[in-house]
Amino acid sequence: MGAVEDRLAELGLSLPEVAVPVAAYVPALRDGRRIYTSGQLPMVAGQLAQTGKVGEGHGLVPPEDAKQLAQVCALNAIAAVKSVVGDLDKVAQVVKVVGFVASDPSFTGQPGVVNGASELLGKVFGDKGAHARSAVGVAVLPLDAPVEVEIVVALADE
Repeated sequence: MGAVEDRLAELGLSLPEVAVPVAAYVPALRDGRRIYTSGQLPMVAGQLAQTGKVGEGHGLVPPEDAKQLAQVCALNAIAAVKSVVGDLDKVAQVVKVVGFVASDPSFTGQPGVVNGASELLGKVFGDKGAHARSAVGVAVLPLDAPVEVEIVVALADE
């Protein structure tokens, strides 16, 4: 294991199997020094950890739960990156994170939810985890997932 995977272990985390695509796409793709992941859902052992819209109130996914689900998405994205590059220590920078939050119409806390992904990337990659980001509220996500996250990373020169 390299330094990045050592950090994951220190955090009590391990990389999951790469989620099987639910449509016609690949989990991650390399283009030169960049790896682009497809949107990653909060899948745990092949199942969505939770479904529904994010917001405050009965029947909604609480924002704090959604933040944890965004962390699961980011962990799945890291696994997708590793499936392409093999060694996470080759990641020079997390460049961009895009988080989608299936939101109740009154919910405006999308940035706080997507912080779950951003904070995990910072803990795992250190300074290399700092990134540009978008946090977008949407009406619905695939499989009724509350959160979806995609990342772009740059690789070190080989």
